[in-house]
Amino acid sequence: MTVTATPPDEPERLGATEAASTRASRAVHRLLPTLVAALSGVLLYVSFPPRTLWWLALPAFAGLGWAVRGRSWKAGLGLGYVFGLGFLLPLLVWTGVEVGPGPWVALVAIEALFVGLVGAGAALVSRLPGWPLWAAALWIAGEAARARVPFEGFPWGKVAFGQADGAFLPLAALGGTPVLGFAVALCGFGLYEAVRLAADARGGRSIRRAAAVAAAVAVVLPLAAAFAARPLVGAEAEDGTATVAVIQGNVPRMGLDFNAQRRAVLDHHVKETVRLADEVRAGRAKQPDFVLWPENSSDIDPFRNDDAREAIDRAVTAIGAPVSVGAVVESQDGRLLNEQVLWDPDKGPVDTYDKRQIQPFGEYIPLRSVISVFSSDVDMVRKDFSRGSEPGVFTMAGTRVGIATCYEAAFDWAVRDTVTGGAQLLSVPSNNATFGRSEMTYQQLAMSRIRAVEHSRTVAVPVTSGVSAVIMPDGRVVDRTRMFTADSLVAEVPLRSSRTPATRLGTAPEAVLVLIAAGGLGWTAARAARARAARTRERSPARV
Repeated sequence: MTVTATPPDEPERLGATEAASTRASRAVHRLLPTLVAALSGVLLYVSFPPRTLWWLALPAFAGLGWAVRGRSWKAGLGLGYVFGLGFLLPLLVWTGVEVGPGPWVALVAIEALFVGLVGAGAALVSRLPGWPLWAAALWIAGEAARARVPFEGFPWGKVAFGQADGAFLPLAALGGTPVLGFAVALCGFGLYEAVRLAADARGGRSIRRAAAVAAAVAVVLPLAAAFAARPLVGAEAEDGTATVAVIQGNVPRMGLDFNAQRRAVLDHHVKETVRLADEVRAGRAKQPDFVLWPENSSDIDPFRNDDAREAIDRAVTAIGAPVSVGAVVESQDGRLLNEQVLWDPDKGPVDTYDKRQIQPFGEYIPLRSVISVFSSDVDMVRKDFSRGSEPGVFTMAGTRVGIATCYEAAFDWAVRDTVTGGAQLLSVPSNNATFGRSEMTYQQLAMSRIRAVEHSRTVAVPVTSGVSAVIMPDGRVVDRTRMFTADSLVAEVPLRSSRTPATRLGTAPEAVLVLIAAGGLGWTAARAARARAARTRERSPARV
């Protein structure tokens, strides 16, 4: 019989191995919420265009819910911030296409703070009954804040803008982007809660019936509401039809330096409009009632430069229809304006719309004297643009056309007030050449699709370099161009004048959801105060 002796140091080695394994397990346990939060943020990004994976937003919010539920507000703040970075870093990478990573990273770092605050609030309300409701309302409150501050807000990345192909889309007509985004977040948080409760039940733990019902409602109600809202979405003509032409002239080359070739950009749009006129005369294209040019299609002020005016006159006369021209104009008092000019074939320029929501760090530099200390890039914007003050609604061949120039399409109010101002059709003239072949143009196109359903209007999107499109009131894209290709689109589209509930309600749904979020935080604070009072009573000596 052979006996193998255990080396004296073997127990020590085994103990050390077990201790190392325990430390590794604890490290993984600590890092797992952070990893899940980051990956969930990336998942939300993947749900956005140009992909049509809208449904990935649901597991993204479920992952965020898992990460923050039951944690302290400080942990929720950090996890929410990580979620925001995972979402916004890839979503907004196009902001650094021409100016480098500095502005991109700075923008994301600031915007993710709002998501971090949502994470902190979600962690606090996660102890409340029906917490998915409060958490989803907090998400919309965070979006509402992002759309207003700093520098008048940056609403890019609203959850609603990733749902143009999704089942929840009809809710845009019911309550606009806040209700659509709320439904997605509620369903995602509810999905996690339903899975958690099901796992508890399988593990033999008792669950309250009210909690199970609340989780089921959080998942089912948004989908049922979206189905019930489908009759609000339609593309039938109410005021007849109009034939619209969208011109994409293309630019000489991509990048910021295309502005050095301003005359070439104008000539491209003149050339494409004249080419379309030739097609109309040859019977290969239908005569448009009116024509839409993109933002910055004439960076040469046609009111101060006769050659630019003559070129535009030539194109408008050739096509024989009023044209909305995107121009950079210096007013009589010296203000620089991003302007749409209504150009009549007989009368010349007859109306203008000045862009009201101008882009910080693109069209003007906020805090210029302070920021210039840290970066010389502010000198790229030599003179700040000024804001317009009135909604833009052109009457073009009898059709009321509402104008929301490029960046304005991201802002609820900037689109809505053109509809309440009588627009039967919307135009979103844009210039995306600065951002190359990035996803920016597809993200903006999705915004226009959401706006089409939100207000039940045809939306035409003329872009300098693509993607230009014609969108029906039900959100369908009926025609589109390729990027960096000169082209024109001609389509007969329905005109509508009825108002959706979203148009009529305006900011009311958002305000209600913000109040719900505040109510959840208030309830949490009240519960915490009662708990502290109870602990104080327990520690107090009994009175005789």
